Parts: sequence; structure tokens; C-alpha cells
Amino acid sequence: MTRESTNNPLLWGEKRYHTWNYHLRQTFGEKVFKVPLDGGFTCPNRDGTVAVGGCTFCSARGSGDFAGNRRDDLVKQFREVRDRMHQKWPQAKYIGYFQAFSNTYAPVTTLRPMYETILEQEGVVGLSIATRPDCLPDDVVELLAELHQRTYLWVELGLQTIHDETSRLINRGHDYACFLEGVEKLRRHGIRTCAHIIYGLPGEDEEMMMETARACAAMDIQGIKIHLLHLLKNTPMVKQYEAGLLRFLDKETYVRLVVDTLEILPPDMVIHRVTGDGPPDLLIGPRWSLKKWEVLNAIDDELKKRNTWQGKKYSPEYRAAL
Repeated sequence: MTRESTNNPLLWGEKRYHTWNYHLRQTFGEKVFKVPLDGGFTCPNRDGTVAVGGCTFCSARGSGDFAGNRRDDLVKQFREVRDRMHQKWPQAKYIGYFQAFSNTYAPVTTLRPMYETILEQEGVVGLSIATRPDCLPDDVVELLAELHQRTYLWVELGLQTIHDETSRLINRGHDYACFLEGVEKLRRHGIRTCAHIIYGLPGEDEEMMMETARACAAMDIQGIKIHLLHLLKNTPMVKQYEAGLLRFLDKETYVRLVVDTLEILPPDMVIHRVTGDGPPDLLIGPRWSLKKWEVLNAIDDELKKRNTWQGKKYSPEYRAAL
């Protein structure tokens, strides 16, 4: 993509950032949507291997609140979620999305048949596998590398923040160095890697959040998910909130942070998400996040207001300095 002058925005379709939807349409020539699944996994941060209790923000469903029912087998989950989403997109192909908990946290003999089961479903064009950077032993990475050679694959790694003090506060169970090591393992095989970050974590100011953004701009990652922190009922973070350690971001601040971030990310990085919404019956705050389309429209409006776009302020020096 090129632009004739700094006054002409870089566009991806009608958007001023490189959206996931645009990327998939360019890749496959048609609509493709994710089918979120719960493979019945757990997490080393819950079962005592690393810690217990999990990340303080994580729901009882391991951030898979919109995935299939884990009591059902994968094929039933896939078909039910697919059919529900077909009401919105009747003509589409699918990416099987292993979403809940840590989806590489099992032996290869368990993982392989699960991944293959979804790849065998009609209309599936690839997989997206969400996991932690400390759940990438060599044999699992080799399996992922094999999948990468024969299907469209993304591995999504939770980073959340580059600040180890925050990671300790939210009981993340790994540090920033571990995340970088995980990325390096995947990229050694050319595997597309997407980092998850969260804005609004307890104890972080705007500069700390932007330090995480600048670090992501410098990494060898191909995608990013920018999340707003959601406080959900029955999570350990409720106690932190009650103790005054957490203050919700307002919508204007969040929109500004997202646009500030988009400006410094490389134009070729795929933006998988810029906001999200928690289950309404579980969400304590911020409640404005439930109006997802208002947030997305506000981000578009801020980009236009500034006459800015993804990558306008990106500098290759970020990567040179890493």
C-alpha cells in the first residue's frame, strides 16, 4: 500500500487500519469468520504448575465466554457456533478458533487429533490457537510448524503488558522475557503470531500502556489484539477493585490510546481487535464497553479527526532497537 502524500490516508478498504476482516478477504477472496471453541483445556496458572487462581482478570471460562459449550464434543460445538454465526453471514468460510484457556497445554498426542478434527470440517480454511508463551514446548512447536506448512494458521499469545510489576500484580505467571522467547520459537518456523495486550490494567498509567504498544511495534509479530480491561464478577480482580487498585478507563481515554497505538504500529500488522465486550450478566465495568459499535465508530471518528492512520508514525527504528 502506498499514499501520494502525507495528507492522503493509508486505507484498508474503508478503514484507516489493517483490519482482520480486510486481511481475511484479501487472503481468501470472501468472508471468513472465526468459530470459537472450548477444547476442555486448563492453564498452568490455574492447576498449580505455575500458580493457582489464574490471572486476576480471567473468567471462570478461561476468557472463552463466547466459545462453544465445553461439555459438548468439538464437532457439536463447531456446528452449533457456526450455524449461529451463519445467521449474520450466510455465505462464509471458517477458521476454527481454539479460544478458551491455554490451547497448547497438553501432550501432542492429545492436541493433534483435536486440531485435525476441526480442520476436517467442511468449509474450514485454517486454525487460530490461543495460548500462553510458557506452553510452547519443542514438540508442540514442531506440531504447530507442521500445521503451518499445510493450512492457514495463527497462534495467539497473551502478553497483556511488558511491565513485570503489573504481571505480578495480575498473577500472570510469566514475565516479558518468557513472552519474547515464545515469539522467537514460533517465528523460527514462520508461524503467524498475534499478541494480546490489555489497556486499563491496575497500576498502569497511559505512558506504561504506550510502552507496551511501542514494544509490540518493534516485535516480529504479525498481528495484535488490543483489549479493554473488563472487570467480571467472580474474578480475583474484584478484590483488587474493591481495594482501590483499579480504576476503569473512560471511553474517550481508551479511544485515544487505541488511535495513539495504531499510529505507531507497522502498516502490515493485522489488527485482530481494537475493543471487545464482556458477557453483560457478568460485567461489572466499564459498562460503556457493551456498546461495541459506538466504540468502533468513535475510533474511526478519531482517526478521521486527526487525519491519521495505522503506521503514520511508525518508525523502523523500533525494530532496529529491539
